[in-house]
Amino acid sequence: MSSVDPRTLAFVLFAGFTAVSFLLCILAATGHDDPTEFYLGTGTLSPMQNGLAIAGDYISAATVLSTTGTIAMAGFDGVLIASSTVLSLLLFMLVLAGPLCGRGQFTLGDVLSERLGAHSVRTGTAVVVLAVTMPLLLVQLNGAGAMMALLLGIPGSGAVTGCTVFIGSLMVCYAALGGMKGTGFIQILKTVLLFAAFVLLACLVLRRFSWNPATLFDAAADAGGHGGGFWRSGGQYGDSLSGRLEIISVQLTLVLGAACMPHLTMRLHPIRGVRAARAATAWAVGAVTTILGLIVIAGAGATAIVGARALRASDPTGSDALLLLTLALDPAAQSAHRSLLFSVVACAVVATTLAAVAGLTLAAAASLAHDVLAKAVFKGGLSANRELAAARAAIVAVGVVAVVLAIATQHWNRHVLISFTFAAAASALLPVVLYGTLWRGFTVRGLRWALYGGLVLTALAMAFSPAISGDPLAVFPERDFHWFPLRNPGLITIPAGFLLGRLGSRTGRRTRHSPDPARGDAPHAVHTG
Repeated sequence: MSSVDPRTLAFVLFAGFTAVSFLLCILAATGHDDPTEFYLGTGTLSPMQNGLAIAGDYISAATVLSTTGTIAMAGFDGVLIASSTVLSLLLFMLVLAGPLCGRGQFTLGDVLSERLGAHSVRTGTAVVVLAVTMPLLLVQLNGAGAMMALLLGIPGSGAVTGCTVFIGSLMVCYAALGGMKGTGFIQILKTVLLFAAFVLLACLVLRRFSWNPATLFDAAADAGGHGGGFWRSGGQYGDSLSGRLEIISVQLTLVLGAACMPHLTMRLHPIRGVRAARAATAWAVGAVTTILGLIVIAGAGATAIVGARALRASDPTGSDALLLLTLALDPAAQSAHRSLLFSVVACAVVATTLAAVAGLTLAAAASLAHDVLAKAVFKGGLSANRELAAARAAIVAVGVVAVVLAIATQHWNRHVLISFTFAAAASALLPVVLYGTLWRGFTVRGLRWALYGGLVLTALAMAFSPAISGDPLAVFPERDFHWFPLRNPGLITIPAGFLLGRLGSRTGRRTRHSPDPARGDAPHAVHTG
């Protein structure tokens, strides 16, 4: 597979994707200063197009690399994590599509303030949105920087830093230029490219095992180092009680946390009608399920072909599994940047990252510009062109901060940041979204308790967990100050977030709140706290 110069191909593929992406953003860019078009530009897309865009948001580079690695290292536990993503999409379709779609809101702050009518609602929501999107941005930027440096054959940490800055610059340009519609087009393109790359990879893996998945999975079990337990739960965290609680916590966190991520819920706002939203999400479920099925084959192939010992020696977290698999399938290549197969797969992963970080940046900047500046600080006094300028300035600010923090944390275990992101989203955002759209008794005080309480509890639990200290794979492996037993705190913090929202809503004074005719509400009294 090395008859074509891989480095030349890498440049051509990456330059081609970048050029097409910029073209799509230019075509999507609004010709007039209209925040509605900037934030809700995908309303004219078909259900299939919206579904592919949602699928693109769900499948990030972190999903591709970490899920492949987890399957390669832990077998069935990795498959459970992959299936959690599909279950999250079903929750997204069945529960959130109705309350969030087609109402003309720009952000979650719009959705909640429509019901509760207080500027503090927007500010609190924006704080949590930034807190949950920034760690995932860092993971994506770190992964893309490292992958791009390998792709181009540039050694050293300085090269990774330079590539991270370059990826961050493209991210800012895509989000600022294309807005919601431009990032949607890029997500669709990324989903198609990722599907094609993993079809190629899965075919090459299955060809090694006579096109028989059963033979592949048996070989993975033999090479996995877990004996007959490779395809049973317990490979990642052990078979003890704490290990079983850990995998339950991971699944619960992924199912609930991914469903309410701000860059995903933004995709629902422009869709007109629940039927269209569910049709779009059905397309997303099909696309995500297919790609994750191909990732399962790739992860099993990494174990069967490379071997668990070699994978663990390269990176104990399994993040190098995809790289090592492509090199094993292209034995004529002596290094990553000389492998034609790696060039194709790495370009798809970098494209995945670019699309994902553009969507995350837009969601974070929308909360900062629209909820905090336009609505809370200026109280709706910004003109349309000034708000659009503020949104683009916020995109630049978020991008600069994300790049700086990504460089500072490039040697951290990425699973820690991923765990915090989804646990915080499930513990703080999901309670207020569900209570705020489905429960009339929800109040501003309940929102504050759930938002800030869920976020603080998640941060404290993570800070004193084995993910930060007391474990060889922790952020500070040489120190041990942990007392919380779980690396993924969602099993405790998610119920706590819901409980805080309910308790907060049951206390405080009683006042009148104007009804919302669009929802068909009658005048009623609510607690504000």
